Amino acid sequence: MPGYSEFYFNVDHGYLEGLVRGFKAGILTSADYVNLAQCETLEDLKLHLQTTDYGNFLANETGPLTISTIDDKLKAKLLTEFHYFRNHAFEPLATFLNFITYSYMIDNVILLITGTLHQRPIAELVPKCHPLGSFEQMEAVSIASNPTELFNAILVDTPLAAFFQDCLSENDLDEMNIEIMRNKLYKSYLEAFYKFCEKQGGTTAEIMRPILEFEADRRAFIITINSFGTELSKDDREKLYPTCGKLYPEGLHLLASADDYEQVKCVADYYAEYKAVFEGVGTGTGEKTLEDAFFEHEVKLNVLAFNNQFHFGVFYAYVKLKEQECRNIVWIAECISQRHRTKINNYIPIF
Repeated sequence: MPGYSEFYFNVDHGYLEGLVRGFKAGILTSADYVNLAQCETLEDLKLHLQTTDYGNFLANETGPLTISTIDDKLKAKLLTEFHYFRNHAFEPLATFLNFITYSYMIDNVILLITGTLHQRPIAELVPKCHPLGSFEQMEAVSIASNPTELFNAILVDTPLAAFFQDCLSENDLDEMNIEIMRNKLYKSYLEAFYKFCEKQGGTTAEIMRPILEFEADRRAFIITINSFGTELSKDDREKLYPTCGKLYPEGLHLLASADDYEQVKCVADYYAEYKAVFEGVGTGTGEKTLEDAFFEHEVKLNVLAFNNQFHFGVFYAYVKLKEQECRNIVWIAECISQRHRTKINNYIPIF
């Protein structure tokens, strides 16, 4: 029944949607960033953050502040908020929120395997994992020597099992195979998430479609650029591209046959929004990197998600905007601690 969906939406999800919109009002503004960038020390930074919605989140830190402490506390605050949403969510919002965590799980698995490959102790690696992607038996990932073993021993009981079907092989886990496995997992994950959002229909599908399409296309561009000068064949490269983006199918075929950055840029020129992203990129000092240009575009899409009501996209957008905010604060803190003030304004403002 068109026009009535919002009544049903609010029965189960209205409270949490109202809450996430309230939290969004606490995201740092451009004026906050200007003040943060003027801080002389990390203690000044801490004092200014106390005047925002972050409040006393660093109050228990008695010793000298470090960047890693600030980063950990920022993530812990986001994790607390996310867990509150997740613990109070009904289906299908609960599954939607679970999907948000899967990308962090993939990154954690890859981080642990790569660290183990370089003989790093597991106790040193686990604290570096993103808390949103932690799962039971995570530490046991380090015992696997190939993807099949990894799947059978550990991941078969985790939510990532569904995305592992394309990754099963007896190949040893060297750096190249680990990176291929990460991209195959992301491909399966994004396609499954896209399908889930389409199944929800309505405003959720409408809002999440462009966000996930962009995420898929960003991965395709970055996979292509990173594969130049490696042993990865063009056919193998094409198999790693997620097929739920705007580039599918013609753009992906063109990317698969690209031989250098200029050819990738030519593919982007066929798509107005990606043309704008690539045009903003420079190679000189102080100019935007491609990564930053993609982050900026992602922020715009996530901010737009809040313009509509009665949909799940606001939860995804909020987590991603907070993640960008954490990157911004850590960047400013790094510049302050290293006294490298020339690049302190290279953050990506949100509002």
